[in-house]
Parts: sequence; structure tokens; C-alpha cells
Amino acid sequence: MKNRIRELRVNKNITQEELAEIIGVSRQTINAIEKEKFDPSLPTAFKMAKLFEKPIEEIFIYE
Repeated sequence: MKNRIRELRVNKNITQEELAEIIGVSRQTINAIEKEKFDPSLPTAFKMAKLFEKPIEEIFIYE
């Protein structure tokens, strides 16, 4: 699944480590999600949507 996590994270000026801490996952998980090697769990996706103030559909693009 494609996503805009890196773009949104950079625009918010936070590191992968900071995002991981806020969301409650490891930095490696954030890295894998950004590289589209791993799809987040639904609770994690909702936390990201809330943090970035975007609907999930604007963050994660199912193709």
C-alpha cells in the first residue's frame, strides 16, 4: 500500500524516532512503513491520521 507518511512527517518537522515515540512503535517500524515494506495496523494508522490531521484515505493509498 502506498502512503504519504514521510512527506507528512517531514512537513511537520519530526524525525522517524519522534514519530515512533508519539505513535508507540519502533523507529524501524516507521522506516518500514515509509518504505512501503510494511502496512501499519489499523490502530497505528488511526493514530497517524489523528496526528497529521488527515483522513486515513489521504495518508494511505490502496492500489
